[in-house]
Amino acid sequence: MKKLKLKKLAAIDIGSNAIRLLIANTYIENKNLTYKKISLIRLPIRLGNDVFTKGKISKNNINNLIKSAEAFKSIMKIHNVSRYIAVATSAMREAQNAKQTLDEIYKKTKLKIRIISGDIEAAYILQLFKNNLNIKNENYLFIDVGGGSTEINLLSNGKIIASESFKIGTVRLIKNFDNNMLNDLSDWINRKTIKIKNIIVIGTGGNANKILKISNKNPYEIIKLNYLSDLFMKVKNYTINERIIKLKLNPDRADVIEPALEIYTNALKYSNSNKFMVPRIGLADALILSLNKANVKGNNLDWQFENIFKLFNLGVFVF
Repeated sequence: MKKLKLKKLAAIDIGSNAIRLLIANTYIENKNLTYKKISLIRLPIRLGNDVFTKGKISKNNINNLIKSAEAFKSIMKIHNVSRYIAVATSAMREAQNAKQTLDEIYKKTKLKIRIISGDIEAAYILQLFKNNLNIKNENYLFIDVGGGSTEINLLSNGKIIASESFKIGTVRLIKNFDNNMLNDLSDWINRKTIKIKNIIVIGTGGNANKILKISNKNPYEIIKLNYLSDLFMKVKNYTINERIIKLKLNPDRADVIEPALEIYTNALKYSNSNKFMVPRIGLADALILSLNKANVKGNNLDWQFENIFKLFNLGVFVF
């Protein structure tokens, strides 16, 4: 039996509500690309608080990012990570001082970070699902709810029918609630799905994962609309402290789970779906797989991710 060729890779996702470091082993098993998570570190640095109210990242959070980057680099070295990629999403996209912030982080830590668009963010996540679901025979509405944006992909019989990135996210909503934002998203879903039946809504992101945990369901297990609606009303009627105690939520999750539930519930209602599914994978997982350069004959997953890098001119960094 051949010895497994393990590649230890890392992905850093700098979002609007938190930043994450995922480290994983990737290897080939039965000609299939496989990965196993080794470590996932999440830090509650809420850049959206700065950007969605003042338009730029505060000096305090710049310092927090620098400290986090230093810590992440040390952790990656301890794990002997061979390659990593670091990306920033919605809050960094909109921050007036984004370039200065990233330049300062690189100057102090040598950590290279790329800002990616909402469309690229959605493309990464979508590619991740192509080898995990029977997309050729089903209709899926993929919805990734972040702190500052929501990415949606509609697939029917294996083809992308519609795709959109909305400037609506959980942190943005609690800071500056605008019902028109929700209405625009709901109207778009209704228009694009009106002729498509039996849609399964796929939810990704930290809030979707927390909903899965609260529901006591397994990944990919169906959650019905009634349950989701009831949970939304329950959460809405709870105080922040009650959410922390009764639902065992962290403080930085307790406030944003309500708008997330509203977005997911609306997605089901306006797509006329009764099936909600959470795979517990997201952007960081997609980034990990995109780093793997193994060429597996008959498996085009690598090809898809490698070409995302070429298409969007992203960089892979080596220690």
